Amino acid sequence: MLHRIILEDLLFLDIETVPEQETYDKLEDIQKELWEQKSKYQRKDEFTAEAFYDRAGIWAEFGKIICISVGFFSRKDTVRNFRVTSYHGEEMQILKDFKLLLDTHFNAAKYLLCAHNGKEFDFPYIARRMLIHGIDLPSKLDLFGKKPWEVPHLDTMELWKFGDYKHYTSLKLMAHVLGIASPKEDIDGSMVRDVYYKEKDLDRIVRYCELDVITTAQIFLRLRNDELLEETEIKRV
Repeated sequence: MLHRIILEDLLFLDIETVPEQETYDKLEDIQKELWEQKSKYQRKDEFTAEAFYDRAGIWAEFGKIICISVGFFSRKDTVRNFRVTSYHGEEMQILKDFKLLLDTHFNAAKYLLCAHNGKEFDFPYIARRMLIHGIDLPSKLDLFGKKPWEVPHLDTMELWKFGDYKHYTSLKLMAHVLGIASPKEDIDGSMVRDVYYKEKDLDRIVRYCELDVITTAQIFLRLRNDELLEETEIKRV
C-alpha cells in the first residue's frame, strides 16, 4: 500500500516546543491553578506543579512552538533530492508561514503530511496553537467532519504499530532497528527547553529539528523497502 504513495506528494515535518513561559513563577495565578489541574494526573504526588513545569512544553495549552521543520522530495529526470527548510522565531510568524506553505503548495487533495507520532503530537499541537492565535486552520489540519480515511496524515510510528495500539517506539529506536544511521545530534528532546531559554541557541534546536525530519523520511523509505537518502541528495534551503 505504501508504494502507491508518490513520494513527491508527502510533506514530512517535525516541531520543537517549550513551555510558554521560561519559569513557573512567570505564570499568572489562574494559569498556575490550571497548570496544577492539567498536570496532576501525570505528576501525581511525585512532583509539585512548579517542579513539573519544565515539561509544560508538551501541552499546547501551556507550551509554544519554536520551530517547524519540513522536508519534501523533488525529482528532475532521474535525480532525486530531499529539500529541508525550517520556520523558527516568534510563534505567530512560524504558524503563519507554515499555513502559507500548506495553503499555496500542499493544499491539493493528493498531498499528505507525515510525522513520527504526528497524530498524537505534531498535528494537533500545531492546530491548537493556530486556534489560540486566531489563525484559521489550513485544510490539511482541519479534520472536522472528515472520515478516518479522508484524514491527510501519515504517522511513521502508527505504521510501525501494525494495529498494536499499546506500542510506543521512539524515532531514534525505530531508526536503529531499521538500520538507519543515527544523525549526529548534540541534543535530545529533553534538552530543548534549556537550550532555548538558558543557552538561547535557537540555531542548535533548528538543526536538531531538521535532522528528525530527515530521519522520519528515511524511516518512511525503509518501510517501503526503498533506497535510503544519500547525504548528497539532502538539500537545506
